[in-house]
Amino acid sequence: MSVDTKEAGPREPCCSKLKIFIASMCYLYFAKSFGDAYMKSSIIQIERRFGIPSSLIGVINGSFEMGNLLVIAFVSYFGGKLHRPRLIAAGCLVMAAGAFCSALPHFFMERYTYESSMTNAHANATDTGPCISSREPEELPSAGHHKADCEKETGSSMWVYVFVGNMLRGMGETPVVSLGVSYLDDFSREENTAFYIACIQTIGMFGPIAGYMMGSFCAKIYVDIDTVDLDTVTINHRDYRWVGAWWLGFLLTTILMLVAGLPFWFLPKSLPKQGQPSADAEEPSQEPEQEDFLPEDQPATAHQDTDKTVTFSGLAKDFFPSLKRLFSNGVYRLVLLVSLVALNSFIGLLTYEPKFMEQVYGQPASKTIMLIGTMTLPAMAAGFITGGVVLKRFKLGMLGASRICVGATFLASCLYLLHFLLYCDNAKVAGLTVTYQGEPQVSVQPESMVSGCNAPCWCSVTEWDPVCSPSSGLTYASPCLAGCHGVTGQGKDTMYGNCTCVREMLTGPGVNMSAVLGQCPRAANCDHMFKFYMAVAVLASFINACGATPAYIILLRCIQPDLKSLALGMQTLVVRTLGGIPPPIYFGALIDMTCLKWGTKACGGRGACRFYDTNAFRFTFLGLIYGIFTATWALWALLHCKIVKRQKKLARRNLATEKEVEAIEMNKVAANVINDKEDMERHSTI
Repeated sequence: MSVDTKEAGPREPCCSKLKIFIASMCYLYFAKSFGDAYMKSSIIQIERRFGIPSSLIGVINGSFEMGNLLVIAFVSYFGGKLHRPRLIAAGCLVMAAGAFCSALPHFFMERYTYESSMTNAHANATDTGPCISSREPEELPSAGHHKADCEKETGSSMWVYVFVGNMLRGMGETPVVSLGVSYLDDFSREENTAFYIACIQTIGMFGPIAGYMMGSFCAKIYVDIDTVDLDTVTINHRDYRWVGAWWLGFLLTTILMLVAGLPFWFLPKSLPKQGQPSADAEEPSQEPEQEDFLPEDQPATAHQDTDKTVTFSGLAKDFFPSLKRLFSNGVYRLVLLVSLVALNSFIGLLTYEPKFMEQVYGQPASKTIMLIGTMTLPAMAAGFITGGVVLKRFKLGMLGASRICVGATFLASCLYLLHFLLYCDNAKVAGLTVTYQGEPQVSVQPESMVSGCNAPCWCSVTEWDPVCSPSSGLTYASPCLAGCHGVTGQGKDTMYGNCTCVREMLTGPGVNMSAVLGQCPRAANCDHMFKFYMAVAVLASFINACGATPAYIILLRCIQPDLKSLALGMQTLVVRTLGGIPPPIYFGALIDMTCLKWGTKACGGRGACRFYDTNAFRFTFLGLIYGIFTATWALWALLHCKIVKRQKKLARRNLATEKEVEAIEMNKVAANVINDKEDMERHSTI
């Protein structure tokens, strides 16, 4: 029994410091991913609240990666030599400050006012409607008109607070990935690393689930719930002008991040290697594992004296040689490129998918956010843990991990291709997607908003206060453009009557010429298409996520141990810079090109987009996603070939080494035989 115990190694305590670190990382990943997901789920609300286009929203969303960029090189290199847990704790404080900064504009700005054609006269009279043929054309305010009031409107520069807050969160998140993962890999058994990372990522995926659910909840709450009587609000959460209480989730994120940082202040700089006695606790060995590295991957300079005193001047002097060694690794360079391309598609998809589902399938923003949080993200979490379990169960190395990545990416790309076939037709809006007679016609020209039925009304073509004709199923951009001469009711119960444009669409006695607030519902088959879309999206997300953990293992195993923190940091730097900042911007800019109807600010400037050409939106958005995803699969196939060649070279080297050892042993045996023979001859001579 004693022999078996000795061979198995010392029993690990149930609450070892390594397990405490893993548990703390799980909660930290939950908290930080909660903040990330809530930010993305609030994109639509922030865009409408500040009256800004999607391209500017992309800049705000990319500020997280900008914050990463500012400190990643310093943290990943110098942080790997310093007290990593405390650096992670400091990062949590910075993330908490950033989340609080993002919520501040709500408390500094005036109340949100949405576009509406209703006036007190309209609301209190039954004989006066939006269309009055005797009035003169309304003059829009000039750029300098009411300048003092314009400074306080929704499109003011207050969005800078959100930009800076998101940047601070990016700076604080930097130590978590580069230092946290390297710390875990240094002190855990090699065969357990993939499983631990999969567990952390899987539990961390509950953060986005909770973040999107919080975003969905806040999207249904009116932004100024703390100061406005909701009975006076004439729109609901299905309206494109609605703004939810986006600021609430940032306050909750602040609390979560403060709590997440507490355990890391008390963890040690180093731990005993898992399976070793505590007396052996020391910094991880810098000796690379021979089966994973080729001679050209480990030059003589890689073997450094770990007992030397660490100084900033010494670390700075060694930075560029270490960087050169790192990027001389061909597999690492390809992993970096694959990660970069893959993140482009992921960030673009995650940022604008709620808007895509809202515009193409007519689903409210709160529902799309909820579905992403409760269906897509759990599927991704299941994919993360599945990939880790497969690696651990079959003890797959780099070659097996690359096969999983190639297969997962290929199958997911095939599924994403099906999304092109699952779509709904454009919503019918008079003057935008159809003529006033109901014939299909996509137009962005202001003249198309005017027809013979509303020409005498002198309506504003920039106004967006949609009304629906239940009889024809046609939406009009405003009651005036519908030619409505009468109005009854107040608030949300307002109804417009005697609408000449509705009469133009319908013929026959007893025609209902009324219109109600809001857009008309989409066709019945649109809901069925949306269900198919979600089913394909969930399955594709699961399959694609199965390759996430194997990809991480390839990254960890293709580099030397002493370069691990630097490699993770540089990967984060390059991928976040080129894969995190540009996608929301160019995705947003291209999506803006499909806008048919822009909102109008109080001063007459252009606000957020209210209505898109859904066919153009679909081809633009899905075309970008599929094109980038196809490139990702091709790069994984190239990387797999590179790893195959690498493994063959390693096998030849190991075979040559074995032959050399065998030859040495045979020489020793031959020498011993000769010596024995000489001894025997000497004795016989004597």
